[in-house]
Amino acid sequence: MRGFNQYSGPSTGGMQLGPGILPPFIKVMLIANTAIFILQSIIPEITPALGLSPARFFADFPNLLYQSFTYMFVHGGFFHLFFNMFVLWMFGAEIELNWGQRAFGKFYLLAGLAGALLVLIVHSSQLAVTIGASGAIYGIMIAYWLMYPDRILLLFFVLPMKVKWAIPVFMLIGFFTGGGNTAHMAHLGGAIFGLVYLKSEMRRLSLGTYFRNWKYNRQQAKFRKNRQKAEDIMKKVDNILDKINDVGIENLSSAERKILEQASSHLSEENSHED
Repeated sequence: MRGFNQYSGPSTGGMQLGPGILPPFIKVMLIANTAIFILQSIIPEITPALGLSPARFFADFPNLLYQSFTYMFVHGGFFHLFFNMFVLWMFGAEIELNWGQRAFGKFYLLAGLAGALLVLIVHSSQLAVTIGASGAIYGIMIAYWLMYPDRILLLFFVLPMKVKWAIPVFMLIGFFTGGGNTAHMAHLGGAIFGLVYLKSEMRRLSLGTYFRNWKYNRQQAKFRKNRQKAEDIMKKVDNILDKINDVGIENLSSAERKILEQASSHLSEENSHED
């Protein structure tokens, strides 16, 4: 990843560099990735051991399953680590605050695993080691792209651009300038996961809202129907009471007596529901 922007949040009152906060999961990721990077410089063997080598992964399956997880904590140099963690903080902080630590952490790790999966599928015989958190980072960028499309970023701190255009530009720059050693499949896997996950969540929330509205409208229709029924009964009762005043209760017809019984029963049910 190559870095790039300023953040304009809803409560900032202006422009500032980044979200200005460090949520708990992102803080843990920064510490963990930095600690492992330091260990890499002390013990170089950590890199091939924790990185994802598809050929070795399948040859020694399932003993190296852990590599599909650990590869995202290993980096190829200081700037590789710095830019990944910078983008995680820049785009991920507001999302974590929005979703919560657990949901954001699950999304981040699943995006990284999706990146590993696509690497294994496309480059199954590759001996070279894939490392870096970029698969998870691309998932975060897609989430930010979908959630805040009209947010203004300063591309390379200079060019104002909406997120819906800036994020694709970042990704295209990464694709064309990354070189042969860039794990494009990991990036693509994380991005695809982010897109599918967010779209499915939006659809689920939309369906949930639809069914809640449907249930509410159905309840309201039932209430209006019952209220109209009660009003009709009371009108008939009023007419019958007027007749009783005029000619006495003994002159009521059987149908009129039945209406009074129904009204009495209906009122009893209403009172029991109120109790």
